[in-house]
Amino acid sequence: MLRRILVACVLPLAFLADGAAAQKPAKAAPVDPRLEKLKAEALTLVDGKAKMIQEMIDTQFSFGELGFQEFETSKFLMKILRDNGFTVDSGVAGIPTSWVARWGSGKPVISLGSDIDGIPQSNQKPAVGYRDFLVQGAPGHGEGHNSGQSVNIAAAIVVKDLMTREKIPGTLVIWPGVAEEQLGTKAYLVRAGVFKDVDVTLFTHVGSNLGVSYGPGGGNAMISAEFRFRGQTAHSAGAPWRGKSALDAVMLMAQGWEFHREHMEVAQRSHYVIKDGGDQPNVVPQTASIWFYFRHVDYPKTKEMFEFSKRVAQGAALMTDTKLDTIVILGSAWSGHFNKAVAEATYENIKRVGNPTWTDADQTLARGLQHELGVPENGLASKVSELRAPEPNRPSLGGGSDDIGDVSWNVPTVTLSYPSNIPGGPGHNWANAIAMATPIAHKGAVAGAKVQALTLLDLLLKPQVVTDAWDYFRNVQTKDIKYTAFIGPNDQPAIWLNADIMARYRPEMRKYYYDASKYSSYLEQLGIKYPTVRAIQ
Repeated sequence: MLRRILVACVLPLAFLADGAAAQKPAKAAPVDPRLEKLKAEALTLVDGKAKMIQEMIDTQFSFGELGFQEFETSKFLMKILRDNGFTVDSGVAGIPTSWVARWGSGKPVISLGSDIDGIPQSNQKPAVGYRDFLVQGAPGHGEGHNSGQSVNIAAAIVVKDLMTREKIPGTLVIWPGVAEEQLGTKAYLVRAGVFKDVDVTLFTHVGSNLGVSYGPGGGNAMISAEFRFRGQTAHSAGAPWRGKSALDAVMLMAQGWEFHREHMEVAQRSHYVIKDGGDQPNVVPQTASIWFYFRHVDYPKTKEMFEFSKRVAQGAALMTDTKLDTIVILGSAWSGHFNKAVAEATYENIKRVGNPTWTDADQTLARGLQHELGVPENGLASKVSELRAPEPNRPSLGGGSDDIGDVSWNVPTVTLSYPSNIPGGPGHNWANAIAMATPIAHKGAVAGAKVQALTLLDLLLKPQVVTDAWDYFRNVQTKDIKYTAFIGPNDQPAIWLNADIMARYRPEMRKYYYDASKYSSYLEQLGIKYPTVRAIQ
């Protein structure tokens, strides 16, 4: 995904002035001896969770579940949290695989989130630097969502134990991004009130470097919608004139949208698949449907695209004498806007932690994959990314989406990128799965957990960070822009999505679930040498 890379072009004037001021060095605050002592201890304690992190990452990788079908993943994570003293509510917001875990009492309330779903057809043997699947055609973690909750949970357990011993007030809330690839749930979590008492949200997303940003996140807002048409069957050869083809309507809608592309702004993204094209060729299709993603830089522009698409759909129905049966919202996302005060605190901790020390084996796998993909063979990053601030004069060229955007417009939020993947992958692809159950993923997640733990301690023991976060949120971010969800009061999560795919592949995938009680790593269980790459000629 391209989120967190591009910067949106429309910024409030107050934010531009604030962004420019951010370039001036701030006066250093006095060091709190207690905080510094706890931070040093937290770093050691997170190192002690390295085995736990490895097992969590490898286990979730082996499940490879798609959005709304993350049953094994959620059961696994909920057990870990309950075993470590968290109270866990499941089925939150009417989503069977969603849950919210809470521990502690009082303020501040800090939420930690990360996505858990996989990618279709990205099943891949880990540590093998070329295409080599375990179950052909099956889903897998071709983005790396098997790693983010290990970052959050390890950090939260470490900080929870320190809070207990030191009698530090505060509440930790952990939740999963279910069906992020469908942008399917975070708006519903907002609507259900999951964030109503939250002071700050720390989100994590897999990347190839430690990094954080503030301001517009660079991703597009998005509406995911399925257009369902209804016609009338007839014998396709014997009496085609008596039929009304819903498939014709679908194809005309797609064609109409293609003609419209010429007249759309550069930053937009729109793409579709035909989910229902009829039953068999000799029967005029009575039903057919087309599933669109509409993306643009913000809520108004994306909403405008969606409204235009409805007119295109109605036109297609008129041309075919069919009916536009229904339009179903399957997912949505606001473009993200991330908090300056929390990002700056996070970045200080990123500089302190630094990227892992990569071994020759780690670099060999990285360069082997990069060679396979035909991208620069630079290996893994050693230097952490700079704090990414807004660039006022840089226009947005569009990009991916993440429904963490909805959360970010309801509570001060940042996204921590941590280095568990290999630079140069195409995204949403088997190549992005190769590192995700290897020492690269494990060490990168440990680094991320260290940053999360240190930032949690900052939020708990430096109240000014939370105060500054809300000042930015109220007086800069939301001064001229107010959140209105894309979903309506009657819309419900599309919990049926991907059920057919998982039903098809899960029985074979289950044979490869990781058994941490028998094997020290998933690579050991699979008998894979680390690393396995092609010989470079």
